[in-house]
Amino acid sequence: MANLLQQLEAEEVAKLREGKNFPAFQPGDTIRVNVRIKEGERERVQAYEGVVIARAGHGINENFTVRKISFGEGVERVFPLLSPNIESIEVKRRGVVRRAKLYYLRDRRGKSARIVERSQNSTRGSKGDELRAQLAASEGSNEG
Repeated sequence: MANLLQQLEAEEVAKLREGKNFPAFQPGDTIRVNVRIKEGERERVQAYEGVVIARAGHGINENFTVRKISFGEGVERVFPLLSPNIESIEVKRRGVVRRAKLYYLRDRRGKSARIVERSQNSTRGSKGDELRAQLAASEGSNEG
């Protein structure tokens, strides 16, 4: 029974991912999420840019939390990864962090809330990038 559920969920995930190519991102990265917003009859795309402070769930239930400071006030928004309302995701900066959940940023202001940028030639965090790239490549070949 559990195998059938996993199979159905995998098919649904494949269907929802069709036509969407999201970059690999993790907590600490600054991303811009372009979200479709429907206002009455009109539909527009709004950009929401901030730091990813958490990723949770897996498969069809995967979501991520983005935090930004808007007019001096911290604003967090949780996005389902496979939502049809998400038009695109682009990574602006890659950050060096040592935690999966960055909830401690909620209590910080100014310089103490900064996250160090991961440079391309830095050895810090590069092993994880290689592993993620390998995983993404293997997932792509397994689905087809």
